[in-house]
Amino acid sequence: MSIEKNILNEFIRATELGAYGASPFIGKGDKIAADQGAVDKMRKQLNKIEMKATIVIGEGEMDEAPMLHIGEKVGTGNGPELDIAVDPLEGTTFTSKGLPNAFSVLAVTEKGNLLSAPDTYMEKIIIGSNLPKNLLDLDNSVQKNITILADAKNKKPSELNACVMKRSRHNNIIKALEEMGVKINFITDGDIAGGLSVIGKNPINDIYLSTGGGPEGVIVAAALSCFGAQMQGRLIFNEEEIIRAKKLGITDFEKKYNIDEIVKGDVIFCASGVTSGDLAKGIKNFEDKFEVTTLALHKSQKINKTITNTHKK
Repeated sequence: MSIEKNILNEFIRATELGAYGASPFIGKGDKIAADQGAVDKMRKQLNKIEMKATIVIGEGEMDEAPMLHIGEKVGTGNGPELDIAVDPLEGTTFTSKGLPNAFSVLAVTEKGNLLSAPDTYMEKIIIGSNLPKNLLDLDNSVQKNITILADAKNKKPSELNACVMKRSRHNNIIKALEEMGVKINFITDGDIAGGLSVIGKNPINDIYLSTGGGPEGVIVAAALSCFGAQMQGRLIFNEEEIIRAKKLGITDFEKKYNIDEIVKGDVIFCASGVTSGDLAKGIKNFEDKFEVTTLALHKSQKINKTITNTHKK
């Protein structure tokens, strides 16, 4: 089964409006208002789409109702049954400070085909396409994974580029990479963009190695699956998060998930730029209209395009 191809434009519109909703707050120092602006516009559009859909990755649980929360029903209630992962504003801090790489993003599958990850941390290891299946493993040492990857790419470790989020929890990863001469490209936030930096004809990075958000891990896996890229993730829980995870049907708290266990079947992915970055140009506001750029993917249709649209305000 695949998702109806004509519905892609409706989801592009949802992230376009999410980006537009956040745009008045670029550089204004108020990340909460920026996030709310994106949520309100995206929710309104999602509820116009002919579908019976559930938010399986959102901005919190049901008691945080202003956000698009886990378990929220969206759509008209008629049409295909879909699961949606959303981050109406990925990069709230980037938006509030006017920095690059903020965008509005969602991923869509048929019902039951997205891992419903709680809002907790996830260890992630991501590499590009055209490599032996399940090449790397989170339980390997950094040194072993880099050696395996270098061999598979017919490169020396010192010829590899790695993307790492700059956090003290990654000091051991950073030390191991430096000792092997791997070039490190640090990011401060925004691990969806970081994860996607391994794809494309001339990717910026050969590997992404970091612990970041679980929801972002599922969203990035959806996009990566459209490119035949690889990912392995493992959710990290404290005691309170284990209780929440059980409610979502998770029973193995040490499980390593390969990409085909995180996302199955057909996928739609849309990311619309709020501020300019690696995925899309930032939004341009004019007096009576706005211009917005979106990376749009539809796996079954082999669609991979960047679209710039202009809409009246």
